[in-house]
Amino acid sequence: MATSPATSSAAARASSFARLSNAPLRAPRAAAVSFPSPNSARPAALVADARASRLPVVAAAAAGHQRLMGSLTNTEGLRFAVVVARFNEIVTNLLLQGALEAFERYSVKAENITVVSVPGSFEIPVAAQKLGKSGKYDAILCIGAVIRGDTTHYDAVANSAASGVLNAGLSAGVPCVFGVLTCDDMDQALNRAGGKAGNKGAETAITAVSTPFAWEVNQPVYFHCPPDELPSPVVD
Repeated sequence: MATSPATSSAAARASSFARLSNAPLRAPRAAAVSFPSPNSARPAALVADARASRLPVVAAAAAGHQRLMGSLTNTEGLRFAVVVARFNEIVTNLLLQGALEAFERYSVKAENITVVSVPGSFEIPVAAQKLGKSGKYDAILCIGAVIRGDTTHYDAVANSAASGVLNAGLSAGVPCVFGVLTCDDMDQALNRAGGKAGNKGAETAITAVSTPFAWEVNQPVYFHCPPDELPSPVVD
């Protein structure tokens, strides 16, 4: 018996549906996405374009402008005061020694250095402010060591010392360089007072010398660099 076209079409659709219903489900395949490695080489054209787009900004910022900076070699006539806390003196004495050695290394005369001792780091700011307002010094070094204990006293002293030194410099108009260590234990402090982490007292002295404060002595350095002589910026 012959079947009609409509019947054949319906049978074909039913057979196809049955095959799809019985077929196992498959997870959809994820599209392949490629992420460039940060260490992969970049095309030279992209690097050139990046440099070209950044050079005008560098040129505008540098060409024809003056840069005021202190000098580590021209220290003649500079005077410094060092305020050092006696508390934790096993640490602060090492910091003071590092600062004085740094001054000597950069030809600051001993007679131009005044050392003032105070009981603790909390008392540093008021002494620094008084010295700064005296008009005798080009910078004040503030050296101390606050080591965490079992109470919140550490936080109060550390925060007060930091904000106090900042305010002393602002009110006196003289740089007050913060050289107070804030450490969790004695080992951390000693490591920063001549140990494996260097001597922060010496770093404080170098900061004071290199700060652009003594305009009459440390003359400004002028940069008039033509844009075509600027170094190519590094493109990361």
